[in-house]
Amino acid sequence: MGRRHKTHSVQVGHITIGGDAPVVVQSMTDTDTADVERTVEQIKLLADAGSEIVRVTVNTEEAAAAVPAIYEKLAQQNYHVPIVGDFHYNGHTLLTKYDETARLLHKYRINPGNVGFGNKKDDRFNTMIDVAIKYDKPIRIGVNWGSLDKELSTRLMDENARSEQPKSSQEVLHEALVLSALTSADAAVERGLGANKIVISCKVSRVQDLISVYEMLAERCEYALHLGLTEAGMGSKGIVSSSVAMGVLLQQGIGNTIRTSLTPEPTGSRDREVIVSQQILQALDVRSFSPEVTACPGCGRTTSTFFRVLTDEVDAFLRAKMVTWRHKFVGVEEMKVAVMGCIVNGPGESKHANIGISLPGTGEAPSAPVFVDGIKVTTLKGGNITEEYKEMIEEYVHKTYSPRENLIASQ
Repeated sequence: MGRRHKTHSVQVGHITIGGDAPVVVQSMTDTDTADVERTVEQIKLLADAGSEIVRVTVNTEEAAAAVPAIYEKLAQQNYHVPIVGDFHYNGHTLLTKYDETARLLHKYRINPGNVGFGNKKDDRFNTMIDVAIKYDKPIRIGVNWGSLDKELSTRLMDENARSEQPKSSQEVLHEALVLSALTSADAAVERGLGANKIVISCKVSRVQDLISVYEMLAERCEYALHLGLTEAGMGSKGIVSSSVAMGVLLQQGIGNTIRTSLTPEPTGSRDREVIVSQQILQALDVRSFSPEVTACPGCGRTTSTFFRVLTDEVDAFLRAKMVTWRHKFVGVEEMKVAVMGCIVNGPGESKHANIGISLPGTGEAPSAPVFVDGIKVTTLKGGNITEEYKEMIEEYVHKTYSPRENLIASQ
């Protein structure tokens, strides 16, 4: 990864964004925030998956009024993930009317394109900044190309049309996004909000646009940057687009916090976006979140589907266990696990893992050697291989990784 883009450090609850802090994973609920029970359950789902900050929509008085109850229920269940309030159009009204909500939220997201027009725009924006100053809260200036400041974009288009060397409409759009974000951030600083209280995002839905815009931002500011395609899409399209766009930027050292804005599949879980964000960072060796499973893709030698079933079950087992393991064991997220399907690469890949199993391929002996830190320790056979292998993984974790309480006691 390239040298990190220098940015201010922003504190959001107990999480640090920017500076020398690790890249932070964020997510957003899709519940009606006024529905306290459903919103609490989804925040818990996202937090359990590893989301370090969760954003909720605050769009109505009912939603704003529900925030204190959401915080109370989360605290009762020992969930303390920082919550960001997402404000559009009426944020100035809601933040001033609902003092307890303004006090409790860990950060406010403000879209300068949806604040208002003319003099109202400045007044409403300043009102929200004043609340942030009053309660010592950070903000995210979140520009989106679907709701870009029309006055600004029109002015830039007109200026470009009169230019002797006009730029393409795409270049003008990029400049409008960047200028909207930086102008708003600078205005907040002039109002009295510290630069270390500001995160910037410029959301677009095309890969090359995102890369260009954030390269411009990195050159022109030291504000912390939130990465993510907006409306990335569903399934593989959304995953690939987000991975490519953010991967290119992260490799350049650009980006302090990320969100993968996936459209959930009809039967999919909301926490998928968290898992994909973690996988992007883990694939780049930026951070480790969960044990990495090396798995055989399958070929003519692996006519049995058992290796696929075992891989799926082991992956689900590790993710379920990480909800508690990450709090109990130091370094467990860096564990390497292998599930291989035949003798060609199976033993070799299993030896490279901390714990690996090499299943029999077509025509091979019906046995599965298991390797622990490069050494063969046993051979599993019969119909209970899955449960036996999961038990061995659990045993390895308890024997290998230090309890986190020991680390805390030694500090």
